[in-house]
Amino acid sequence: MAGSRALAASLLLLLLLVRPGLGAPGQGAGTWSRFARLPYPQDQLFLHDTFPDGFLWGAGSAAYQTEGGWRQGGKGPSVWDAFAHRPATPPGAAPTGPVGGDVASDSYNNLFRDLEALRRLGVSHYRFSLSWARLLPNGTAPANPAGLAHYARLLARLRELGVEPVVTLYHWDLPQALQDAFGGWASPVLPRLFRDYAELCFRHFGGQVRYWLTLDNPYVVAWHGYGTGRLPPGLRGGPRLGYRAAHHLLQAHAKVWHLYNDHFRPSQRGKVSIALSSHWIKPQHMTEKNIKECQKSLDFVLGWFAKPIFIDGDYPESMRNNLSSLLPEFSEAEKKYIKGTADFFALSFGATLSFQLLDSHMKFQQLESISLRQLLYWINSEYNKPPIFIVENSWFVSGTTKKDDAKYIYYLKKFIMETLKAVRYDGVNVFGYTVWSLLDGFEWHRGYSIRRGLFYVDFQSHDKKLVPKSSVLFYQKLIEKNGFPPLPENQPIEGIFPCGFAWGVVDNYIQVDTTPAQFLDPSVYVWDVHQTKKLIKVDGVYASRRKRHCVDFAAIRLQVSLLQEMHVTHFHFSLKWSLILPLGNLSLINHTLVHYYQCFASELLRVNITPVVALWQPMIENQELPVSLAKYGAWENTETVQAFVEYARFCFTSLGDHVKFWITMNEPSVKNLTYTAGHNLLKAHAKVWHLYDKEFRTSQKGKISIALHADWVEPACPFSRNDQEVADRILEFDIGWLAEPIFGSGDYPEVMRAWLHRINSVDLYNFHLPYFSEDEKKLIQGSFDFFALSHYTTTLVGSEKEDAVKYDHYLEVQMINDITWLHSPSRAAVVPWGLRKLLKWVKSKYGDVPIYVMANGIDDGQNMVHDKLRVYYIQNYINEALKAYTLDDVNLQGYFFYSFNDKTAPKYGLYSYVANQYEPKPSLKHYREIIGNNGFPGPETPELLCPEEVASCPECHFFQTRKSLLAFISFIFVAFIVTIFFITYYSKRVERRYK
Repeated sequence: MAGSRALAASLLLLLLLVRPGLGAPGQGAGTWSRFARLPYPQDQLFLHDTFPDGFLWGAGSAAYQTEGGWRQGGKGPSVWDAFAHRPATPPGAAPTGPVGGDVASDSYNNLFRDLEALRRLGVSHYRFSLSWARLLPNGTAPANPAGLAHYARLLARLRELGVEPVVTLYHWDLPQALQDAFGGWASPVLPRLFRDYAELCFRHFGGQVRYWLTLDNPYVVAWHGYGTGRLPPGLRGGPRLGYRAAHHLLQAHAKVWHLYNDHFRPSQRGKVSIALSSHWIKPQHMTEKNIKECQKSLDFVLGWFAKPIFIDGDYPESMRNNLSSLLPEFSEAEKKYIKGTADFFALSFGATLSFQLLDSHMKFQQLESISLRQLLYWINSEYNKPPIFIVENSWFVSGTTKKDDAKYIYYLKKFIMETLKAVRYDGVNVFGYTVWSLLDGFEWHRGYSIRRGLFYVDFQSHDKKLVPKSSVLFYQKLIEKNGFPPLPENQPIEGIFPCGFAWGVVDNYIQVDTTPAQFLDPSVYVWDVHQTKKLIKVDGVYASRRKRHCVDFAAIRLQVSLLQEMHVTHFHFSLKWSLILPLGNLSLINHTLVHYYQCFASELLRVNITPVVALWQPMIENQELPVSLAKYGAWENTETVQAFVEYARFCFTSLGDHVKFWITMNEPSVKNLTYTAGHNLLKAHAKVWHLYDKEFRTSQKGKISIALHADWVEPACPFSRNDQEVADRILEFDIGWLAEPIFGSGDYPEVMRAWLHRINSVDLYNFHLPYFSEDEKKLIQGSFDFFALSHYTTTLVGSEKEDAVKYDHYLEVQMINDITWLHSPSRAAVVPWGLRKLLKWVKSKYGDVPIYVMANGIDDGQNMVHDKLRVYYIQNYINEALKAYTLDDVNLQGYFFYSFNDKTAPKYGLYSYVANQYEPKPSLKHYREIIGNNGFPGPETPELLCPEEVASCPECHFFQTRKSLLAFISFIFVAFIVTIFFITYYSKRVERRYK
């Protein structure tokens, strides 16, 4: 825990050193280079911390999206009513679903329903908008008493609940009467009319409202309402009309702010701002030109409205320079009037604008992103460090999602975590957060095809009940804890592994080079010193042929020396069945390769490294089976079972004196395995295990098992029973399929049989799991000496279909991505705690079986930056393994890192391989240190005295047991050489004297 806090403190100090000074226009341009310099991967780790005391947590909605009741209580039509009622279906055809926001979530008739949802969440504030057309049906006086009464009831009930109202005066629903009479926001008359409407609201509701928002997302209103026509009122006036509408929106906002400041602030003591929406953009390349284009993109969207209000009353310089006469002019008096008309910065960020309503030309050929943290930092730098209130933020899920909205949760988690980092790391003053939205509603141009609510609404139902989604529980707990406080299980522990713990490294297949050394060539050569200057072979003349020795293989010496540098105790590799027995039987044996393997194993033993050898590992080409077997059904054919037994017998006979740690099959891929093939594969494994147990164990004294691929599977919604059932099902299909018959009951998991029976009876599938005879069950059950597993990552799974590309119809599972997790260049998630959960699961399922993590690793980007990710991976995955051993009492016997080098496993190695040279990566040194410490000892860790273990080496036995005799012989030999030297020396002196 102390180490974790020290890391956080050092990271915070570094971030404080690179903070900017006082903000000024254009200073936000340093954001991109600043974030490019932050330490990796530390800065991208999830931050477990809490928000400042008094932080505001809320939810929001908009009148047109949720209220419905479009003709109830005297409400007048809005531009959205008119826009939604345009004929969109062929004449005479019935609409296929709800039309626009006529009814939507029917909040107008379900006020207490919505308020109960707020109470359940425990929010501190609720953002909602007033419907201008409900309060002033014609856009101007007289007011509608029913509308005033409706919002008065809402405010009164919020006060009873202790929930702070955040009220938006205008959220896109302009009264249609004003559009018809004046042309809407294209008219200079609108700012005055908007002021009159605001005054009505301040007079009637201001005593109960502390936070007012004049307008929501003026970029969308102006650009898509009056420029492109994508949204109401649907005018395609081009850029000129869009910029004119924006001009009037800014003037309207300023008028309302001054109205409140001059006449209502002294008595009501509230605050007024404008809700500005923005995207985030990142440069295609970190060049000065691309960064300037990113800055321009933000100027054209956010700065268009933010700079006049927060800086100097005028538009950004980049807009002035690029738009010429298209952009209206402010007089000096107007600039002074607009400047400073916001009491805080109200930010909207998420699915409304990002990747949806942002005009593609305003990206300026750069890349859109969803980094809220960097946007907050940019605003802080660009606009003089204003207090920021996030008044709208979230993502969306499919319109078919009902309860388990995992995708929504993980986006929410990302955005809130980035806000926390902006507060804690970057010094940004964010004082509140508003999730969007409280309940499902009409989603503007996307209608009902997506959902953004915490509460589900069945739009086809009459009563419109609210059903809490999983995100309700997530957000509820987040509010209770005021963020993501550190949890004990997230903290690293100190401690060491037991004596004899196996520290290893993996290479799928060792580098085989059987090229004979020059010393094995019996030919005689002469040197042509006069002409060619080369060696010339003498025909018909041969020297005596000497016996081949292991030292003749240079490739073995190199690989063993590299392994010695790592200080590992074990080395795991696989044999190549297809090369040892090319025909699949003993009629043709590659003796040279067998000798190579013998030499490799003996050389490992010579330097006290235990070889761990797999008989078979499937690869892409022919599954690494002999061609004759692959050609005739591979594992579908029962003859492959017997062939594997004979191959194993040969390997035990040939290599058994050197190998005491066997794997029958290494990581058989269940993703590509038919049920028949898996059935035969299990029988083959069991027969080989019994073969070794009966015929070889007594003499060779080794151990043998199977190694299974075992990534952890986590329910995407931790509160969902359905998601938990899906996760359990996937674990049984991915791991239990092969593990349960061997380590459990002798038969397949009951979950598999029940599921296949269900889908075969309901659907058109015909997947049948074979049955074992009683004798076969007895043969397979218990055919292990240990549980070997390969683990690389963790997967999230859900029950509700969200993304067709990542949905498995066969198992009815949706793959989900937690975007707050670290990911490797190949997008593999780095989730250390998944290993601990997996080890606990194995223990709970199969008892106190000895466990070896036979492979665990991550890819890199072939540079030192990404090797830092591997350092983090090694440190934290091994620490989670230590937790499993120490805290969970898992019988963990060893850990192997994948992989040895980049030559045989590109991007995964601890050694890089460039220009025929092996170079150790920094992660190798880190792994070696952990091995040297046997874990993570701390000041209070008791010292563990382990007897030195020496690997068994048959060839070395003579020398190891006769060390004293060898020392005496060596002494006699040296003395003899010295005596001969002196005799020769003095003899020559005597001869010279007599001459």
